[in-house]
Amino acid sequence: MMIYRAAIFDLDGVIADTARLHLLAWRQLAEGLNLPWAADTEERLKGLERMASLEVILGNKSSEYSEEAKIALAARKNSRYQELIRSLSPADLLPGAGELLTWLDSQQIPVGLASASKNAAAVLEALGISRYFSVIADPEKSAPKPAPDIFLAAAKGLGVDPEFCIAFEDAAAGVSAIKSAEGMTAVGIGSPEVLKDADYPLATLLEFTPNDFFLSVLAESGVRQNKNLDKQPNEKTG
Repeated sequence: MMIYRAAIFDLDGVIADTARLHLLAWRQLAEGLNLPWAADTEERLKGLERMASLEVILGNKSSEYSEEAKIALAARKNSRYQELIRSLSPADLLPGAGELLTWLDSQQIPVGLASASKNAAAVLEALGISRYFSVIADPEKSAPKPAPDIFLAAAKGLGVDPEFCIAFEDAAAGVSAIKSAEGMTAVGIGSPEVLKDADYPLATLLEFTPNDFFLSVLAESGVRQNKNLDKQPNEKTG
């Protein structure tokens, strides 16, 4: 088994469920505009960036709004979402996330974030886990998943070759992005049917056993120290 030197995480669905806050903010916007919320609206919003999501909300009323008005509506939704983020706490971490991040930190294994969210830093801060992340890749400088750009950017920021990084995702597009990221390994968190292309499909992070995958900085330092001792000539006695 490959021994990895860094971990890269998606945010929503892996570390915390922030999608529910996005949905609440969109739903409140729709209600404020007296727009219907169809049974399939939630499903249609999955994986869409902000302006595309707004088009789903506006539906056949889209032509009634100018581009300037749409930008203002998207900003209103994002402002509400940022308010909702402040309600997050460590209690909102998904099962196994806090434990894994704590273990990685204890072993001095670098951790990066590869999320499409423009509010990722605020979410990490609210969850009380920002200290664990050395790098937050900028989604505005990366092509959206399934392009591998954001995972490659995170690996570069961590200073670790992609083949020595293991990344965690809950979406099929994210798994595809990891699999095309120059040898990076994908751990899928969620439905095995949806994430069948992941190298390691798991139901939750609780099933992930980090000792089987990582060489810690501490352990690596110990190995180097032992090798150096082995190379030292034996002192003559007597």
